[in-house]
Amino acid sequence: MRNSNDKSGDSVSRISISLERDLLVELDGMVEARGFESRSKALCDMIHQHLVEHKRQLGDKIMAGTITIFYDRTAHGLQKRLSDLQYHYITEVISSLHVNLEEHRSMEVILVQGPARKLQAIADEIGIQKGMIACRLQLVAAILPPLHPLT
Repeated sequence: MRNSNDKSGDSVSRISISLERDLLVELDGMVEARGFESRSKALCDMIHQHLVEHKRQLGDKIMAGTITIFYDRTAHGLQKRLSDLQYHYITEVISSLHVNLEEHRSMEVILVQGPARKLQAIADEIGIQKGMIACRLQLVAAILPPLHPLT
């Protein structure tokens, strides 16, 4: 079935689902709280996230994403180790943004692309560094366009 409001040329299919009343009430609360324009948009977002996770678990699909880290910048040698790790994985690490926060804390967002399994391994290696407070890998089922015209 084609959605007449869809200008991108993508087709849209309608499905029907049955939910228990309590689950529907929770869904409607989330739709409102997060500002989704409809239940359909919220469900599409949730399904997309689960499909990304499924692809991530499969391992070798090329994906793009971020590794967001929060750490104590006073931890001895941590910033150098993080820089060295990013250099070691230069093929997968595209860019990073570093922000100094209060109380000797820093946050960094690292843009990555590569096989999902390898990106998870990189995030795991970063996450175990002494002084790390939090580390999270977030992937999307997409890849970046070539970064250089000769690639």
